[in-house]
Amino acid sequence: MCAGVTHPADPLTDLPHDERMRSRKVANGVATIIVDATGLSQSDSKRIEEEVRAAALSTPGVNEARIAMTASQPARTLIAIGSGKGGVGKSTVSANLAIALAKAGKKVGLIDADVYGPSQPTLLGRHDKPEAKDEKLVPVEAHGIRFLSLGQLVSPGHALAWRGPMATGALANLIEADWGDSELLLVDLPPGTGDVQLSLIQRSRPVGAVIISTPQDLSLIDARRAVDLFNKTSVPVIGIIENMATYICPHCGGASHPFGTGGAEQAAEELGVPFLGRLPLSLAIREASDAGRPPAAFGGPDAEAFNLIAAKLLAAVAH
Repeated sequence: MCAGVTHPADPLTDLPHDERMRSRKVANGVATIIVDATGLSQSDSKRIEEEVRAAALSTPGVNEARIAMTASQPARTLIAIGSGKGGVGKSTVSANLAIALAKAGKKVGLIDADVYGPSQPTLLGRHDKPEAKDEKLVPVEAHGIRFLSLGQLVSPGHALAWRGPMATGALANLIEADWGDSELLLVDLPPGTGDVQLSLIQRSRPVGAVIISTPQDLSLIDARRAVDLFNKTSVPVIGIIENMATYICPHCGGASHPFGTGGAEQAAEELGVPFLGRLPLSLAIREASDAGRPPAAFGGPDAEAFNLIAAKLLAAVAH
C-alpha cells in the first residue's frame, strides 16, 4: 500500500493501480478516490477509472464510488510575440528566437496563430499536417523545436476566411495540443490588437509579451498600440525588438538604414519597457527564411544576433 494513503480502518485495501492512488476514503457508504492520471492517454485513463470503480464497488460497505482522475501538467511559460503592424518580420523573429531558446537548453514550442498569414511552415521548412492523438494535435518537430500552425490545417494557397470565433477556437486547439515536456511556448500572433490577441490573454494569460517593430515611425505608432493593449490587460511587456535596423551592403560592406535606426530603442525608453536588441535587414536572413533554413539553426553572425536576444529574454522571464 502507498504510505500515508490508507489506514487500518480503510476498507479499500485491494484496489488496482495502487501506485497511482493519491487519496481514498469511505464515508456513509460512499468511496471517494483520487487517481493520478499524469502521462496517461485518454483511453488508458478511462480504463483505469472503470477498473478502480468496479473494485471499489465490490468492497463490502461501499454503495457508491466517486473517482477523480487528476493529472499534473508540466509547468509552461507562455510568451506572446506581437506587433501592431504587419510586415515587420515578426514571424521570422519568432521562429529564430524559438530556435535560439532551444539551443540555450530550453524545450520550446512555437504556435503560429497568425490567422490570415501563417508562415511558420515555410520558415521552418515543414508543411506536413499534424497528427491527432486522444483528440489533441501533436506538434511537428523542426530544428529542435515543436510547432503548430494554422497554415498546416489548410491546403497551400487557400485563404483562411474565418470570423473571430472560428479563429479564436482554432487558437485554443493549438494551445491545448500535446506539447509534451515543452517548457516555453511562444505564440506568434497576427498583427494588430484584435480577437486573437484578446482570446489568448483571456484564456491562457501569457507571462509576458515581446513586441517586434521596425525603426520607422509608422511601425512604431502601431507598436505603441500593441504595448498599450498588453498594459491594459495586465500582461507585462518583456521588451521591444528592433528588426530590419541596419543593412550591410554585400559588395562594399557599407552600412545603411533604409527604415532608420534607434527608433524602437527610443520608444522602449519612452514607454518604460526593456529594449531587447536589434536585428539587421539581411539578405541572408531573407533567403534562408524562404528556403526553410532559419539562420538561428545554422550558426553565423545572424544566428548570434538571435542568441543575444534569447539570452535577454530568458533572463527576463526567470525573474
